[in-house]
Amino acid sequence: MSDWPHDPDGEEGSEGMRKYDMRIIADKVDEEEDFPMDVDEFVGEHGDDPIRVNHQKVVAMSDIFEYVDSEEFETILDMHKAVGAAMRAGEFWDYHPKGANPEKKHA
Repeated sequence: MSDWPHDPDGEEGSEGMRKYDMRIIADKVDEEEDFPMDVDEFVGEHGDDPIRVNHQKVVAMSDIFEYVDSEEFETILDMHKAVGAAMRAGEFWDYHPKGANPEKKHA
């Protein structure tokens, strides 16, 4: 196990392995006050934080954000979309319900 700034499964991390990836990252922001968000600033502040991506694997948040192309997120929804795409691009997720590159369904 790496030397994390806090326990990946503690209250600051995944709360005893109950929370994973996107949820842990989303808990670091305030939807009302943190947007629009500067991505580099956010990674500078939280990049070393451990993110549990599954029951076996923990990575630094900066590892995930290496796959984020955006410089800024206008909304938390934009952040969720970008982080989800980064998780797929970096192959952090083992499970892909429709393959690694699912086709988007149009309404």
